[in-house]
Amino acid sequence: MIKITQSILEVNPIIREDLESIASAKLPWEAMRGKTVLVTGGGGFLAAYLVKSLLTIGYVHDLNIKVICIVRSRQSFKARLATYLSEPNLTVVLHDISKPLPNGLPSAHFIIHSASQASPKYYGVDPVGTLLANSTGTMYLLDYATKIKAEKFLFFSSGEVYGVPFDSNTLVGELDYGYIDPMNVRSCYAESKRIGETMCAAWAQQHGLHTSVVRPFHTYGPGMALDDGRVFADFVADVVAKRDIVLKSDGLALRPFCYIADFTIGVLTVLLTGGKAQAYNIANPSAEISIKDLATLVANLFPERNIKTRFDVPVSSNAYLKSPIFRSCPSIDKVKSLGWIPTTSVRDGFRRTIQSFL
Repeated sequence: MIKITQSILEVNPIIREDLESIASAKLPWEAMRGKTVLVTGGGGFLAAYLVKSLLTIGYVHDLNIKVICIVRSRQSFKARLATYLSEPNLTVVLHDISKPLPNGLPSAHFIIHSASQASPKYYGVDPVGTLLANSTGTMYLLDYATKIKAEKFLFFSSGEVYGVPFDSNTLVGELDYGYIDPMNVRSCYAESKRIGETMCAAWAQQHGLHTSVVRPFHTYGPGMALDDGRVFADFVADVVAKRDIVLKSDGLALRPFCYIADFTIGVLTVLLTGGKAQAYNIANPSAEISIKDLATLVANLFPERNIKTRFDVPVSSNAYLKSPIFRSCPSIDKVKSLGWIPTTSVRDGFRRTIQSFL
């Protein structure tokens, strides 16, 4: 593994190890020499890790990679990237991506659109805002990418575009789609991700823009918001705070959890080697586990904290809209053909995540 010897400003030792691992990946980094990467949603969990990774890769391989980061909230950006604010290769632009792009936005060779409200706690209280970032925001960025003749455009979609699978016993490939009710408010996320993907295909066809799409499934790791609202974040927060884990459902739903370092390498693999107008699942099907078993695993990772698990199923909330999906486990054969495969187990990934907060 490459060791970071340059003055990268990461202070968390767990994240630093992740960045070293990402920079050590066997990818054609030379294609990024002297390039500028525009990343939206820099205050978000996935994008912040990506920004840190791009800057680290630039220093480790002496590539002079510059990053332009569009953020809606300077507060959330500072919370995740506080030590990077003085980084000379990082430019921060304060802007709501659902509105027309600001005049004078610097040109970029690669554009990565990650800005989105990904937590279900927002779907019931701000479905319009959830929709607009993935639809109108995508349109503004695709037009911008076409205008400046960007080399690559990468859209962060979601495994939720598959809806409720017709057969939950089979792995979901990139051409398998299930049921989504467009009149269900919770569909604001999945449906807007679907139209964002179709827009990428349309701009590729009509304007010749090299677009590609990644579909994340349940990504977690250091730097995620512990008040995110999703159960795996709740579990980590409970262990950090020495609270018992309280399950708000029967816990039988199955989810494949992908560690953030694995995910980031997968995203960069698609960015650099993915096909034009192609979508790729980025997930770890080998790390599929029930919510109930995950709670037990996480509670037992640090026995000295004496964490117990119990059930307390509440009355439904109008804000947090529960997913109707019991199981949707992806096939990653398509992205594996590009050379990517996740390597972090659920146990190791959640141990590292909790350690990063302690």
